[in-house]
Amino acid sequence: MSTHFVKEREKGIFMHFSVLKSPNPCIPSRVSNESNPRRERRSHGPPGSSLRTSQSQSSPGILSTALDMDSTTGFAMTPVNHNHTNSSCSRDNVLKTVVFPVLYSLLFLLGLSLNGLAVWVFFSIPSRSHFIIYLKNIVVADVLMTLTFPFKVLSDSNMASVGLRVFVCRVSSVLFYLTMYISILFFGLISIDRCRKTLQPFKGTNAARLSHRKLLSGVIWCSLLALSLPNMVLTSRSPSSVYFKCSDLKTAAGMHWHELVNHVCQVIFWGNLVTVIVCYALITKELYSSYARANAYRAGGASRAGTGNGQRQPRRKTVSSNVFLVLAVFFVCFVPFHFSRVPYTMSQTRGRMFDCNLKLFFFQLKESTLWLSSLNSLLDPLIYFFLCKSFRTTLFKTLHLPPGTCSWLTGVGPDHNTGSTPLGDSSACQ
Repeated sequence: MSTHFVKEREKGIFMHFSVLKSPNPCIPSRVSNESNPRRERRSHGPPGSSLRTSQSQSSPGILSTALDMDSTTGFAMTPVNHNHTNSSCSRDNVLKTVVFPVLYSLLFLLGLSLNGLAVWVFFSIPSRSHFIIYLKNIVVADVLMTLTFPFKVLSDSNMASVGLRVFVCRVSSVLFYLTMYISILFFGLISIDRCRKTLQPFKGTNAARLSHRKLLSGVIWCSLLALSLPNMVLTSRSPSSVYFKCSDLKTAAGMHWHELVNHVCQVIFWGNLVTVIVCYALITKELYSSYARANAYRAGGASRAGTGNGQRQPRRKTVSSNVFLVLAVFFVCFVPFHFSRVPYTMSQTRGRMFDCNLKLFFFQLKESTLWLSSLNSLLDPLIYFFLCKSFRTTLFKTLHLPPGTCSWLTGVGPDHNTGSTPLGDSSACQ
């Protein structure tokens, strides 16, 4: 009996396993119960959902790659918070892909027209003064900056190929910052020159001083180009994915050099900002001293001097507002960007200290203030027009306009020399 019982038990166990492994769909089994819901999800889910489901269960590395391909963000994402991170940390939002490309397109069209006209006008004017030499360098920098805008538009709107976006990181962006700091340096030199002309209005110039200013201009271009060139060379890594950041293409030495260049550029900006403020404060002081002398002449009964000063007073007020136009360009265009660039650069070079939301905030802040800096290329031609009488005269001749056009706007007569007034030389571009 015991032997018969053992054989019957073994036979029952064998039949039980046969039932479990039966391929018949009518026989309920644990395998079919687990697979049917998956098949149902696979058949009713969106296209590609079955692939992502199988990848997520098979390999976390494959999922991470797939997530990186779903978004242009370069921030680290985990499978757990993919949906939340993709919506809150992605750089591909309307601000980056639509708003800024439209704004930069407008800057490109207007800036290319105005700066192209400025090039035509300025290179018809001989370089007879320091002021003209500095303005010509700014015109060249503005034209080069304007030519970088189309590449940024294509890159930000996700219409550029991988190769074009690599070009933006290696060349176009570097050229943009190069021209911006060249403009900042020459605005500082212009401030020094205008201050000197205001405090010493009768001191002229000579060929030797003009040669020195041209040499100084060449040194500035060569120095900043040498400072920027390693940023191009050390951005030598190939992109590992279709979606990448410019910092992903930099070598370790490139990241350190990028941070060093950022500090140097900060010194350049703040040094020139202090220079501009000090110089134009001295100009303003001299302007009000001139007003005080004019009032003293009138109070003393000097009728001739009073009549002359009365005629010049509106012009002096206009020149005063033109002086502060340079300060306005500095504060509107450059100050916000340089406040935001330091934390943004730290978030790129020391990424472990910042989470993705903070990185995104600094990125959007940097891009917003960077557009204000780009606006400088559109505002500079207005500075040429208001501060340089030679520019206005040549412009009117080029456009076949009568002399004195827009004199109501500039406050300066058709072809009258500003003489020895404290700021007369600024208007005459001497």
